[in-house]
Amino acid sequence: LQNTPEPPVAVETLADVPEHVLRGLPEDVRLFPSAVDKTRLGVWATKSILKGKKFGPFVGDKKKRSQV
Repeated sequence: LQNTPEPPVAVETLADVPEHVLRGLPEDVRLFPSAVDKTRLGVWATKSILKGKKFGPFVGDKKKRSQV
């Protein structure tokens, strides 16, 4: 067996997030490294968000779950 180094993994950063996305975040929501995948950003709340809370307006392209 050969010791082949793993290829470098790209890590998503805030610099990768479009400005309109950052501007559109509610005040109690932040982007930090994901708890699921450390190479990606995740959405974190700084306090509890009530069920049914609506955010908006939506800016961007809607995608099906299978497309993301």
